[in-house]
Amino acid sequence: LLMLLFAVEWGLLPVSGRILPGSSILPSLTLGLALSAFLARIVRSTLVDVLREDFIRTAKAKGASPAVVVWKHALRVAMVPILSVLGLQFGALLAGAVVTEKIFAWPGMGSLLIEAISKRDYAVVQACIIVMSVSYVAVNLLTDLSFSVFDPRISLSGKKQTP
Repeated sequence: LLMLLFAVEWGLLPVSGRILPGSSILPSLTLGLALSAFLARIVRSTLVDVLREDFIRTAKAKGASPAVVVWKHALRVAMVPILSVLGLQFGALLAGAVVTEKIFAWPGMGSLLIEAISKRDYAVVQACIIVMSVSYVAVNLLTDLSFSVFDPRISLSGKKQTP
């Protein structure tokens, strides 16, 4: 639909390829729109829950502005579930990139995987799957490690921290 609207009907963006300056806009929108809608729902629901907590009420009572309450206090605590969703969405991004690369004629790991499957080149298929799996695991590991940065109650050492 994005190709039909922006490239064919309005002629604003190129349909495929990577040569023109705007050629990455449609693939980026294709990959990002659905994931960003889900992420926005998670951010909203998590912030609504966090903004009902006692420490938020305390920050407001101390005279903190609404922007400081949201950005400094609430968002920091809400980042743990948001980061969890971001880590899981990376897998969906990898899977979506396979199809998006094929549709927009972008050379990449997804196009290589589809071509290797059609040619029954099992070594290349295995290599692509291993690279995608390792990158997915690495992103999830980095996601789990970043939890301790945003929430001081989470410790990397495994020892329970007291607030």
